[in-house]
Amino acid sequence: MAEPSYGLLDTSVVLDHDLIEHDRLPDECAVAAVTVAELAAGPHLTDDADERACRQDRLLWVTLTWDALPFDDDAARAFGRLCAAARASGASSRHRVADLMVAATAVAHDLPLITRNPAGLVGLDEIVEVRGI
Repeated sequence: MAEPSYGLLDTSVVLDHDLIEHDRLPDECAVAAVTVAELAAGPHLTDDADERACRQDRLLWVTLTWDALPFDDDAARAFGRLCAAARASGASSRHRVADLMVAATAVAHDLPLITRNPAGLVGLDEIVEVRGI
């Protein structure tokens, strides 16, 4: 029997969770508190009532499904390293703060980062294991 797989889902995976074939996801998944924060902002960033309700439902589902991993001191230190790596690779870290904070949470908890956008995390692979799905 194979070892169970683990991973931290980035926000893109959480947003598309119902579109992803579940055999592509790790056996055990986690989410970051930063992802929950992004989802909590979502309902307030649309004027469309139906979309607001969908975003609120997604937030509720995530908070009932997972206990979010915190952005703690270890994640803060990893965030600094990831910002430096992003800058060294030619990418701006300013527009990707939340993505880098989620990646830092993965580093702090020694988990691979599961993402729908691995191209957006190029240059970080020395610090965090990025798995695109």
